[in-house]
Amino acid sequence: MFARFEKVLTPTATTGEQAPPPGLIAFYRHFVQQAKALFIALFAIGFVVAMLDILIPVFIGRVVTLVTKTDPAALFAEHWMMLAGMALVLVVVRPLVFTSQHLVMNQAIAANVSNRIRWQNHWHVARQSWAFFQNDFAGRIATRVMQTGPAIRESLVSMLTAVWFIMIYGTSAILLLASANPWLAVPVLLWFAGYVAMLRYFVPRMRDGSKVMSETRSMLTGRIVDTYTNIVTVKLFSRARDEDAYVRDAVDQHTGRFHAQLRLNTKFAMTLSTLNALLITLTGAFALVLWRQGQVEVGVVAMALPMTMQIVSASGWVAWQITGIFENIGIVQEGMMTIAQPIALPDDEDAREIEITKGDIAFDNIRFGYGSERGLIDGLNLKVKAGEKIGLVGRSGAGKSTLVNLLLRFFDLEGGRILIDGQDIATVTQESLRTQISVVTQDTSLLHRSIRDNIRYGRPDATEAEIRAAAAMAHADEFIDTLEDWKGRRGYDAHVGERGVKLSGGQRQRIAIARVILKDAPVLILDEATSALDSEVESAIQSSLGVLMRGKTVIAIAHRLSTIAQMDRLIVLDHGRIVEEGTHDELLRAGGHYAALWRRQSGGFLDPADQQAAE
Repeated sequence: MFARFEKVLTPTATTGEQAPPPGLIAFYRHFVQQAKALFIALFAIGFVVAMLDILIPVFIGRVVTLVTKTDPAALFAEHWMMLAGMALVLVVVRPLVFTSQHLVMNQAIAANVSNRIRWQNHWHVARQSWAFFQNDFAGRIATRVMQTGPAIRESLVSMLTAVWFIMIYGTSAILLLASANPWLAVPVLLWFAGYVAMLRYFVPRMRDGSKVMSETRSMLTGRIVDTYTNIVTVKLFSRARDEDAYVRDAVDQHTGRFHAQLRLNTKFAMTLSTLNALLITLTGAFALVLWRQGQVEVGVVAMALPMTMQIVSASGWVAWQITGIFENIGIVQEGMMTIAQPIALPDDEDAREIEITKGDIAFDNIRFGYGSERGLIDGLNLKVKAGEKIGLVGRSGAGKSTLVNLLLRFFDLEGGRILIDGQDIATVTQESLRTQISVVTQDTSLLHRSIRDNIRYGRPDATEAEIRAAAAMAHADEFIDTLEDWKGRRGYDAHVGERGVKLSGGQRQRIAIARVILKDAPVLILDEATSALDSEVESAIQSSLGVLMRGKTVIAIAHRLSTIAQMDRLIVLDHGRIVEEGTHDELLRAGGHYAALWRRQSGGFLDPADQQAAE
């Protein structure tokens, strides 16, 4: 029975490429429609639950009336059907309905709806542009993705249980009391007026406070995660106290918002308890006066008092549920700031997969400046023939990495085109483009998974033999067999820690090179690929890189000019312009910018101070 309800909804179902809409109601509707039948069922069951609960004080009143007006000896003989019917409702029907409500609410909705929203939000956010993640804390993004799902589910469930319950129960109570005597409905009507006024005052303030508190909580999480992610830097610079102050400031802000929210909660509870006390007192007083005047029977008094007590009992629960609804709405609104954002760098609707047969690359009069009026790159033209190996040279900020990022389409051009085998990369899918380009970067980060999984990331269908062959070619097999992680996993099964922190920089780089060797894409980008390696290992890997580069179009970036001196052609960039190009020997003979950089190097490295002098 449990499994049947738990399998009604698949948590990891997607809606294709449809992004969550930005409006609050539309955002809710987007997810509600995917579980519409379940919420309709919860709505209907909530109605039945409220009607069954209103029967309890009615039953009490009927029993009191029977006891006071019927001869004890004839009670069961004359009224057994009524009493049996009441017992059937209380012992069989009511438990079945409540069980159905909890099966729908807990088994079908709770985990499934929350995690489906989380999954779809993650699916959407993970497809945002690189710049999207550069502009925010990873911890804050993750917090918003994780919190939004439960917030939507809890607010909807509360609306369909608590709010719906009090509406049905309250309306029924007023009608029943008014049918006995109109004066009995007066205290309940006055209580409802006060209850609504109280909610109108407190709930918007709680909602706004909750949104601000959610923002400060996300900021606190983001700062803590930022500290943990960069813990090595914190320790190397002995800045633990500064980080404490950075996090303490966020804790203080969150505490202040939390205190403000709790003050509202306490005022809310005080107001509600006063209203409830007045309801019980007035209803009891009206009932006793009407009974004393002979206008109502004792059974009506016995019905009215439990009914008001049940309203009082439910009112606290409903009030906190309503508060929770608006608090959750505040969390959803805060989450929407990250989630309900259109993809910043989408594929064209008619984008096709790129087909690279040769590997010709052409930068055609490209212009780009990260949105600034004064572009970093303005009117650059560069052609790389299929199989050609070029090196990009220049000081930091010259535009080398920007050129590579544009080729990978991490950013859209502001003018011009980039063509691969005559295909404009703006008209092809980004995934197919990056599938055809291998990249080894200077700052290599590995996934917190096994060595095998990290190498296989280059080609998921690779065999064990191919994985080991790639590792051997990258000279990574020399250390892999000696690895053992904190759980005793060894060799290729050992996990590398977050971002690969369990490995040295050189070891991470060799795993990254093995991953690229396995990928074997027709275009290869080397961005300071051997910068983290010692000279002996670099020398060994250079031969492997030679094999890796064979038959591929290669673009290499290096400040260590000796590592790219053997390229077919060197492109010297300065302020986003090509100032020189040619082979290493040709550029040395020309005695220009490159020759000056070469002369100022010591041991093959470009000294930053000499860079500036060479401008």
